[in-house]
Amino acid sequence: MSVPIYAIGDIHGQMQELDRVLELIKKDGGSNASVVFLGDYMDRGPDSQTVLNTLIDGQLKNNNWKFLKGNHDRMFEWFMGQPLRHDPYLMVELYWLHKRLGGNTTMASYGVDASGSRREKDVHNDALSAVPQAHIDFIAQMPLTHEKDGILFVHAGIRPMVPISNQSEEDLIWIRHEFHEYRSPHPKLIVHGHTPVNKAAHYGNRVNLDTGAGYGKPLTAAVFEAGQAWVLTENGRRTLAP
Repeated sequence: MSVPIYAIGDIHGQMQELDRVLELIKKDGGSNASVVFLGDYMDRGPDSQTVLNTLIDGQLKNNNWKFLKGNHDRMFEWFMGQPLRHDPYLMVELYWLHKRLGGNTTMASYGVDASGSRREKDVHNDALSAVPQAHIDFIAQMPLTHEKDGILFVHAGIRPMVPISNQSEEDLIWIRHEFHEYRSPHPKLIVHGHTPVNKAAHYGNRVNLDTGAGYGKPLTAAVFEAGQAWVLTENGRRTLAP
């Protein structure tokens, strides 16, 4: 008998939306439903600290939840290091605290002023005092992928034609165009987020569940069971097919 597995797209600090989709999952699959979170828990939205508290609390309660690391989560983790690190994948003019990336809102959720008028090292010092070590450790231990029932869950995607065991961390949390433009089958169905779309989309070889919560749009939860996929709505399951 197939057991449903649920996946939640990029949350980006939107606690109200997270509460909403967790309730949809509970209604559909019960309180012990198997849930994979696709990463990017923080930045842009106002509630990054509360989102992490909620996820950590679920882990402590032994909920059947799996947490994958996204690029925004790694930027947070690296910023909180001593010394802090910048992600080399970013353009020269961007850094995590920039409003386009949203690290400033994450810091604000911890009560840290990260406005553009402050020096980065001063924000960093304040962050080291304000952010619980448990939050940093939670991000640091996250895996990059989760495999189940012929599905590979990952934040951004995979590099086509490269064995899953040989995928780089950079691709798993950052890749876009090469992955999106590849139309042939992958070894497994890839379920990912990272690149916002107007609504959840099934492309045959991959499913994108990032529906722009970081920009104020609804968060998406989907369910996969017996080779089929659905988006969860207030009215139940809605078929998600190529």
